[in-house]
Amino acid sequence: MEKNVGRSSIRRADREVTDEKWIRSFLQKAPAGVVGTALDDHPFLTNILFVFDENRNSIYFHTAHLGRLRTNIEANPRVCFTVTSMGRLLPADTALEFSVEYASVVIFGKARIAKDPQGGLELLMEKYFPHLTAGQDYRPITKGELLRTSVFELVIEEWSAKKKTAEPDYPGALPFPSIDPQLI
Repeated sequence: MEKNVGRSSIRRADREVTDEKWIRSFLQKAPAGVVGTALDDHPFLTNILFVFDENRNSIYFHTAHLGRLRTNIEANPRVCFTVTSMGRLLPADTALEFSVEYASVVIFGKARIAKDPQGGLELLMEKYFPHLTAGQDYRPITKGELLRTSVFELVIEEWSAKKKTAEPDYPGALPFPSIDPQLI
């Protein structure tokens, strides 16, 4: 029987990551995340692009001005957010012992409309298109565009992280086949 754990407790202490520098770096590099919301006792997961603002200890993301994510957050700002990375598949002698290398961070906090939506969008642009410059490579964000989107700031209350790695010469370890780009 598994022990009862709190919302940010890690059951497997051997996989827990407490190094905040590692957590912050992982959040900076993760390409996408999943935000969890709840409305009327129904859970919802939404895949999002995001940026971690280390100075504000916040996550910024945007969504449509009208839609489920905004509706859910307005009704209940308490959210959960996660990012994950998968490494090699790790075969074993028994099915129960098969495993995978991974790393993940789970965040709990409250989401709110960003006080500076333009700044949040600019952070997103810097993360995903660092080689492009507003006003030079594309038109800067307009007030009209800001009216068509919702930029959220997820204020981080607590987080947890874990990872599992295996030695480089782990017998039979192999990469998981990537998704066929034609499916995207």
